Amino acid sequence: MRKVRSVAGDSVNLLLYRESGRSDDQAEEALWALNPQLAEQGPVLPADVWVTLPELDTKPAAIKPVTAWD
Repeated sequence: MRKVRSVAGDSVNLLLYRESGRSDDQAEEALWALNPQLAEQGPVLPADVWVTLPELDTKPAAIKPVTAWD
């Protein structure tokens, strides 16, 4: 696991996407599990908050598209 610092104005999704290339539900759930204290920071993170990144595959799991006939 890697630790990174937030930049002023980062959201959790933006930080996760910038550092791992992913911001899907699975990646975000793993990040929140490792960093439960981030919720106290609010929706926009201040600068220099340490965030532990989860170990993720580079590509998210394939998502089956939903059609109107499903």
